[in-house]
Amino acid sequence: MFTGIVEETGRVASFTQATDAWKLQIAAKLVMSDVAVGDSVAVNGCCLTVVKRDAGHLWFDVLEETRRLTSFAQLAPNSAVNLERSLRADSRMGGHFVSGHIDAPGRIETFEPRGNDHFLRVRVPAGQGRYLVYKGSVAIDGISLTVAEVQGDTFAVWLIPHTLAVTNLGEKKADDIVNLEFDLLAKYVEKLLAR
Repeated sequence: MFTGIVEETGRVASFTQATDAWKLQIAAKLVMSDVAVGDSVAVNGCCLTVVKRDAGHLWFDVLEETRRLTSFAQLAPNSAVNLERSLRADSRMGGHFVSGHIDAPGRIETFEPRGNDHFLRVRVPAGQGRYLVYKGSVAIDGISLTVAEVQGDTFAVWLIPHTLAVTNLGEKKADDIVNLEFDLLAKYVEKLLAR
């Protein structure tokens, strides 16, 4: 479980296919302080297990399905990735509860400055706009954000300069793919009402 409050932006050192899995190596600093093999780390919002570490790098095994169903297929050396260690029971709870299970990839339609802030509009796969509500929560690449508007299968958020400075969103542009995790509550409500 995570909060969607990104702790640092790491960089992809390598992402290669091996016989047993895709191997993702990430250069990091802050999250290295107390991460051990077997721990969970959200990488662009996707919960991954640390399989190896050294003084400045973390390694993860990535399933082909994960690579196919997320924005990971676009990762290349030096790509910026948002990193967050799993939530501790004694931590402050900023953001919202984020499971690290990506629901869908989204495509950035509009990303532009408006005054001192930035406006970001994302298109979700057909029919999945139903999981989004005005002033509800959504995680984009693992970042907890507040939905500012919903129009069918698109939604928009506003970003403050701090978010652009401490996450990978500062490097994104129109047509880029991002990982989306919808609010867990919406999915449970849908399941209950379907019965």
